[in-house]
Amino acid sequence: MIRKIALAALAAVAVFYATVFIQKGTLWVSELAGYKELLLVFAFLLPTFWAHTHIAQLFGADRLTQMPATIKALLEGLCVVLVSLVFWEVFFSIPQHYLVPTAQLSPRALRLSLAVNAVLSLFFYYFVEREHSRQKLQQEVVRVAQLQKETFQAQLEALKHQVDPHFLFNSLNVLGSLIHLDADRAVQFLGQLSDVYRVLLDTGAQPLIPLRREMTLVRAYASLMETRFGEALRVEWDIAPAWEQALVPPTSVQMLLENAIKHNGSTVRKPLRIKVSATDGLLVVENNRQPRTDAVASTHTGLLNIQRRYHHLTDRPVEIMPTAESFVVRLPLLTAPAA
Repeated sequence: MIRKIALAALAAVAVFYATVFIQKGTLWVSELAGYKELLLVFAFLLPTFWAHTHIAQLFGADRLTQMPATIKALLEGLCVVLVSLVFWEVFFSIPQHYLVPTAQLSPRALRLSLAVNAVLSLFFYYFVEREHSRQKLQQEVVRVAQLQKETFQAQLEALKHQVDPHFLFNSLNVLGSLIHLDADRAVQFLGQLSDVYRVLLDTGAQPLIPLRREMTLVRAYASLMETRFGEALRVEWDIAPAWEQALVPPTSVQMLLENAIKHNGSTVRKPLRIKVSATDGLLVVENNRQPRTDAVASTHTGLLNIQRRYHHLTDRPVEIMPTAESFVVRLPLLTAPAA
């Protein structure tokens, strides 16, 4: 709004003094009536610029994308001209009649002023408002590109961790033990391992996926870890079906589980407890804190990546709440943008 006020003020001064110079051959204005007209020009331009923003939004909306470009351009220009003529009458001509009663325009001068007004409005719209809209579009393109980059980095990081030799070595060791002890559980374990990789690969470069799909990955990953750690790891779920269509960045919840397991120790007597729940538009991952005796170096890459991706998607923040007893992360559950 401040930008539009400043722009309207500068444009009013430029238009007013250009008109004075054309009419009088000088920029000097001694009459009070002249400055009243300057204020009226400002009063006309400010709502005009405000209207230009809404016209640009209207004709840039997705619902008008099917309209032929020529017809759309003609309607857009006609709308700009009609709005400017109405505003000229309401904010300039009528007030001028009362504030500057001595000002009289001949029919020819009136037609000329209306034509100049229409041309100026089109100029300001196409070279100011549309340029601003173009810049905003470029910013949006950059934002989307950055989001895709962050999403790709997150998936690459997740895949790197899962393909890590230690992860594969431990998983294959568990699988080898299960084959001898419980063939059915071995088949189940292998299926869960396959689910982890399939979901990671299938999400592609999508910035958002349904929570239901993310939970397929998370439950498969949690089952692998529960099979590996046994009673030393306990994962609790509390997600109502109503939240399953909400959207989250891919691998975000899985990364939180991985982070909890990575930085906390666990034994059968003191198990690591992780609770995953959804409430009030938030996906909450909470675990009890019991730091490992062999400290693990952390770059906080996972949490930072999740925060950066949410920054590109919404104004709602990722809430991280560490205490002496617990570590809680709250992720906003998002909705699909309106078509």
